[in-house]
Amino acid sequence: MKLKLPAGEFKAYLFDCDGTICDSMPLHYVAWKSVLAEWNCEFSEDLFYAWGGMPVTEIIASLNDRHGLAMPVSDIQQRKEELFYTNLPLMKAVPEVLQHIHAQHGQIPFAVVSGSTHESVRASLMMLNLLDRFETLVCAGDYTRSKPHPEPYLMAADRLGVAPEDCLVFEDTDMGIEAATAAGMASVKVPAPWERAALVTV
Repeated sequence: MKLKLPAGEFKAYLFDCDGTICDSMPLHYVAWKSVLAEWNCEFSEDLFYAWGGMPVTEIIASLNDRHGLAMPVSDIQQRKEELFYTNLPLMKAVPEVLQHIHAQHGQIPFAVVSGSTHESVRASLMMLNLLDRFETLVCAGDYTRSKPHPEPYLMAADRLGVAPEDCLVFEDTDMGIEAATAAGMASVKVPAPWERAALVTV
C-alpha cells in the first residue's frame, strides 16, 4: 500500500508521531487500559482513536469529567508513560510513512508535531533510529492550544521558516487533519492499523 499525496511542490513535511510515524497507538492503548483499570474507568478503543493527538493530561481530565472521577492527573500520566516505555521494544514504524521520510530526507526539512511529551516522542523516534531525521519537535508543553487548533502546526512551520501553504502534514486522526486544515496546510491521512492490515490482505 502507498499513501496518495496531494499534488504540489512542498517545502517541508510535518508529521504527527504516534500512529503516523510510529505504529505505537496499540501500545499506548494497552498502557491506558492497564492504568485506568484500577479506577474502573472505561476508555473504549473508538474513543481512544478519536482522541488521538490530544495531550495525555487533557485525556485524563476529560475522562475524569466524563465519568465523574478524580484520578490524579500527574500520577496517572507518569504511570501510563512508564508502561508505554516498557513496551517500546515491540514498536515498529509505519512503513507507508517511513518510505516518504527516507525519500525526502535531506531534500526538505521535517518536523514532528505531537500531543505526546518530548520525552515520549524522543524515546519512540530513538527506538526506530529516526530522531536525527527531524529538524524540530513540537510536543505537549510547547503550545497553549492543542489539536484540532492550528497552533502546533503553525509553530512547526515557523520554526522551519516555511510558509504554512508550503507544508504537507501527515496525520492519522481527524483531529490532526482538522488542525492542519485550520493552519492552511495540505494533508494526507494515514490509515489506522486495522485499515492498513485490511488493505494488505485484499
